[in-house]
Amino acid sequence: MKTTSKPKKGEAKLFEQIAQYIQQQKNNTFNYKQVSAAIGAKTGPKQRIVAMRLYELSLDGEIVEVAPGKYKAPNRSNIMTGTFVRRSNGKNSVVTDEDGESIFVAERNSMHALNGDKVRVMVSAARRGAEPEAEVVEILEKNDQVFIGVLTVERGYALLNTDSKFLATDIFIPKEKLRGGKTGDKVVARITAWPEHANMPKGEVVDVLGKNGDNNTEIHAILAEFGLPYKYPEAVERAAKRIGPGITPEEIAKREDCREVLTFTIDPKDAKDFDDALSIRKLANGHYEVGVHIADVTHYVHPDTSLDKEAQKRATSIYLVDRVVPMLPEHLSNGVCSLRPNEEKLTFSCIFEMDENGTVFNHRIGKTVICSNRRFAYEEAQEIIETGKGEYAEEILILDKIAKALRAERFKKGAMEFDRAEVKFNLDENGKPVGVYYKVSKDANKLVEELMLLANRTVATAIGKPAGNKKPKAFVYRIHDKPDEQKLNDLASMASAFGYRIKTTGSPREINRSINQMLKEVKGRGEENLLSVLALRSMAKAVYSVDNIGHYGLCFDYYTHFTSPIRRFPDMMVHRLLAKYLDGGRSANQDKLEEQCEHSSKMEQTAINAERSSIKYKQVEFMQERIGEEYAGVISGVTEWGLYVELTENLCEGLIPIRDLGDDYYELDERNFRLIGRRTGRSFRLGDEVVVRVARADLQRRQLDFVLVEDKGNGLQFEQPKPRKRDHKKTGSRRK
Repeated sequence: MKTTSKPKKGEAKLFEQIAQYIQQQKNNTFNYKQVSAAIGAKTGPKQRIVAMRLYELSLDGEIVEVAPGKYKAPNRSNIMTGTFVRRSNGKNSVVTDEDGESIFVAERNSMHALNGDKVRVMVSAARRGAEPEAEVVEILEKNDQVFIGVLTVERGYALLNTDSKFLATDIFIPKEKLRGGKTGDKVVARITAWPEHANMPKGEVVDVLGKNGDNNTEIHAILAEFGLPYKYPEAVERAAKRIGPGITPEEIAKREDCREVLTFTIDPKDAKDFDDALSIRKLANGHYEVGVHIADVTHYVHPDTSLDKEAQKRATSIYLVDRVVPMLPEHLSNGVCSLRPNEEKLTFSCIFEMDENGTVFNHRIGKTVICSNRRFAYEEAQEIIETGKGEYAEEILILDKIAKALRAERFKKGAMEFDRAEVKFNLDENGKPVGVYYKVSKDANKLVEELMLLANRTVATAIGKPAGNKKPKAFVYRIHDKPDEQKLNDLASMASAFGYRIKTTGSPREINRSINQMLKEVKGRGEENLLSVLALRSMAKAVYSVDNIGHYGLCFDYYTHFTSPIRRFPDMMVHRLLAKYLDGGRSANQDKLEEQCEHSSKMEQTAINAERSSIKYKQVEFMQERIGEEYAGVISGVTEWGLYVELTENLCEGLIPIRDLGDDYYELDERNFRLIGRRTGRSFRLGDEVVVRVARADLQRRQLDFVLVEDKGNGLQFEQPKPRKRDHKKTGSRRK
């Protein structure tokens, strides 16, 4: 029986417009807001009619509701292909190639497909009031993947217990496939078979990482979990060690000789791979010649060699809590290419004629040879900036003045200003965290940052906007898209509730300046946490691409990465292209470059995820000895399964499971970033201040659980904690 109501007077035309819109969508999904905007239904009553009409059409099977409030025309074939998504909680699904929709797959209908497998599925006809289901009928392509877990070895076999979110069962491993693994070892394993009626898959050990709980073992396990390398192939190491400095008179003759110009590096105190150096000298006209010198890595690493292929595959160095996993073998990254003091080095340089106000009168880009006079740690350079005293103080103070002028001009043009402290750990000799501290960007950091930004922008502009009427050649850009429109509107709406105005239309400069102004005004206020987090989350991710759309956050029309070729493969790509074009070479193959850009962007995000995972591991390890202690914190995430809280004192983040909010039944108000009690109406919102007790610290799952003690007046009042004498030397507060 049809449920669709007959159109009332004046609704017929609206219904017709809705039908026409749906016909045009093919496989696209839509909601009532999109339909309303497309057909000009701007008033609240008309939009409610549109929403009700879509609901009625979905009940009659005229359209399919693929997610709450999200619809599409029912033109889906019964047989489709897609990517299988396996979950340890049994909520498996397939993401279809046709339209990217997610369809539930029961375990009995999965053919034991693994996460990431390409599959062919048969989609059942949707029943009224129920979502469609799919059944895997063929596994088209197996996704090569590994699982990390702890072994329990029995007499003739072993079981691997994994904490994978993609597998709900142990892996059965025959004894002859253990590679020497013993009970309690953490290993990397691969599934080799999963018979149809078997409860668990069969596998083999790929690598034994070491004893469960050992620092090296756990760090290597994190790398393996993300598919990242934790050791170099021996052949690549041997190839690297055969490379010498190669600074011959013949090579020097091909380059600009900058060895007599005052040059120094400014880096973290524990750094060994010095990508960049700065030089400065005063010119006769009163201006300054400022050089940004970058290690000429591609002089040593040639295309299509084993070294180059390994660097391209890795795409980036990985910075974990206790180590760096370098993109290039240490013989190159810390030795031959590193711009160490009192050593002649081959470099690729941007050299500027500037005044103290940061005005650039001219520049040149080319191959050089340098000899660094001094290595500064950031702390040393910062002390010189603050006191005006120290070695090369005059030169550092001039560079600081130039950098501050460049920075001020950048923000004047609308660049975004996000300053967030990084959490760092003091580790003992076994890698155990014994303290937490914040790394805050100071003037010395910003000095280097501004000059690197200038070099990157100059190189990108030189190729992307060549002088005269020359046509730009294919190049690698670092691009950053404009903010997500919906997230920006949500930010503006939330800011408006607190009395702040954020522009959502206009030029990037106007929008960004309004956000920067809000971030300044909100400093120290109760709503600072909420609005600063929302502002950060509204931003898109920066990626590499040959299609230049500019860098929104920096407000640069042309931007690239040129300054860190020791640790980023895109910088090596830029060096090669730049050298080729400066010599008059033809434009490179754009499609091939884009493929490499996409891989580099993907690997960059994977490396970031691994870094966050290592930080999380150390946070949990640090908090293990603090079970039962109480801390002030801020709600950093709101989900249907609970509240994430970041502790003020040490930035450790944990979860308050929703099951532990036992005073009411809480529901997620996604639009307003809060959980709200159904009975009391009281809420917990992103940015709210709370006091929590550390309840559990699970190292294997890298998970901290908190229980709420006090909500600082945001919601219900819980038991009052007993105050403990505060240590004023530490940031934040902690009670025991």
